[in-house]
Amino acid sequence: MKTLSLRSTFAAGSLLLALSLTACGPTAPPSADSTETTTPQTRHEVAAVDVFLARLASHCGQAFAGRILADEPPQPDNAFAGKPLIMHVRECGSAEIKIPFHVGDDRSRTWVLTRTADGLRLKHDHRHADGSDDELTLYGGDTAAPGTEVRQAFPVDAYSIEMFERLGYEASVTNTWAMEVEPGERFLYELSRPNGRLFQVEFDLSAPVAPPPAPWGHE
Repeated sequence: MKTLSLRSTFAAGSLLLALSLTACGPTAPPSADSTETTTPQTRHEVAAVDVFLARLASHCGQAFAGRILADEPPQPDNAFAGKPLIMHVRECGSAEIKIPFHVGDDRSRTWVLTRTADGLRLKHDHRHADGSDDELTLYGGDTAAPGTEVRQAFPVDAYSIEMFERLGYEASVTNTWAMEVEPGERFLYELSRPNGRLFQVEFDLSAPVAPPPAPWGHE
């Protein structure tokens, strides 16, 4: 699925103008041979995706501390337990946002959010300390539903399912990831499975911390 460039680099003024025009501006009538219609609901759904990205990009350059909010059922080998958790909204392009997720001294993880023609794509970029790709990398999925300005969900895609099965991560073939953002308040990263597995990390967006070093492979 090809990516769709946003009309601005998430500038708040431009976004508000675009939303205003979408909600209130005149709409050209469809051509006589057109079979497609654009409803107010469709326009709202598209706008919600862009507002979500703009809200996240409003914290570009900032880093925030997090805490484990849910770990159900508890995992005895949880790699995140007892370690400092830091997210860094590090790169905000016209159609892509990169957010390194640091777990203690481990700088291997980067969340990559990309605007697509139909919504959003989430990928997990995993690297080794030398910058090379981990064998388990770039897994994730695309939004299957419009989501809201606050929450977007990403069911596992076919590429990731094939990778998980090939590498022996069978439990992950039913993954759904989600993100929530409330500017100046909180950011949530979530992993869930139909079998009841729920993992959530919540970050305090009201209290920026010192940005961490660059993630591995992105120096």
